[in-house]
Amino acid sequence: MSLMDAEERQMVEYIWDLIPEEDRKGMSEDDVLLVLDLVDDYLEAKGLLVYHGEEAEYLDGDIDETDQLIYINDAVKKSGRGLTSLQIQLILDGELQYGIEQGYYEEED
Repeated sequence: MSLMDAEERQMVEYIWDLIPEEDRKGMSEDDVLLVLDLVDDYLEAKGLLVYHGEEAEYLDGDIDETDQLIYINDAVKKSGRGLTSLQIQLILDGELQYGIEQGYYEEED
């Protein structure tokens, strides 16, 4: 957490605050960061995130949310973290909400 820039810290804290207290049991803000990193790993694997040196470019494209959730669940299990599928989904929901509020994503009707 200490190596995050201000925007990353703001995003992690925003998502953490959205997660109901009872669903936070057994998790930490580091888990939120892990899931966010795995989102980027997924996007990169799908060709929707490209790095130009230190700069990241997110490309437009459709994301199969089920495929993404399976990818992240599998990676979390491999990491040895004890996050539940519900906790992962809550983090992903928070990331989406943050993205909508920041103008990164558009809400679909």
